[in-house]
Amino acid sequence: NTALPDMDKCLWDNNTLLQRHHRARRCRRPQTPSAGSRAEPGARRPARPAPRPARAPPTHGSALQVPRSQCFVFDPAFSEQELAVLGELGLRVLPDNEEGKHCVHESATLFYMIHCGKALYNNLLWSNWSIGALSKMVIIGNSFKGIEERLLSRILERDYSYIAKVLKGTEEIAFPTHPRYMDTFNDTSIHWFPLQKLKELSSEVWEFLEEPAYQECDDLEIIRKEDKVNPCSPAAVES
Repeated sequence: NTALPDMDKCLWDNNTLLQRHHRARRCRRPQTPSAGSRAEPGARRPARPAPRPARAPPTHGSALQVPRSQCFVFDPAFSEQELAVLGELGLRVLPDNEEGKHCVHESATLFYMIHCGKALYNNLLWSNWSIGALSKMVIIGNSFKGIEERLLSRILERDYSYIAKVLKGTEEIAFPTHPRYMDTFNDTSIHWFPLQKLKELSSEVWEFLEEPAYQECDDLEIIRKEDKVNPCSPAAVES
C-alpha cells in the first residue's frame, strides 16, 4: 500500500540560511504594506506584512482536517509581530530551534518545508529513523531525487546519509504547479514512505543511528541553535 497516510498534525519549518539572507535584503528596502494585506501561500512576502506561513498551514491543515491547535510553525527569524499574528490564528510556534530534529511519535504528520537546507531534511529523517515513524510522515519540500541527482554520491552519503538511505523507501511526486508560482514551487515534491517499501530495505539500513554532525560540510544551509544573528542586521545581509 503506497497511499498517503491520514494526517494528525502538520508542521511548517522555514529554518534556512537562504530564506534568512533574502529576508535580510528585503529589510534594507522599507515597504509599507496596504492595510489588511495578507500573503498568498508560497508567495515572496514583503518586509513586514502578515507572515507568509500564517495563511499556508491553516489552508493545508483544513484540507487535511487537522485542527489549528495541531499545526506547528517555526522560523528562527520570526519577529515579535509575526509571533503575535500566528498566535491569534491559533497556530502553535515551536519554542526552540530543533534544527529539524522533530519526532512524530505516534502522530501521522505532514511537514511543509519548502526550499529548506538539505541538513534540515536529513535531521528530520534521523529523528524518526524507524519503520513505524517514517511510515507516518509526509514531507513537502525539495525533491529528494533532485538532491540525489545534483550531489556527488560520496557527498550525499557522507553529509546527508539519511536522505541517501531512505531513497529506495520513498514515494515521490512533483508538487502541483500553478502559473503564478512557477518559481516558488520549482523542484518541490511530496514525499512519503510506504510501510511495505520500508520493510524491504536491508536490516543494515536501520542499524546505523549516529546523529548527523556535518563536520566536513562546507555549506550547511541551515541556522544552528547557536546562531543568533538578527535577520535585519548587517551581518545577515552580507552573509
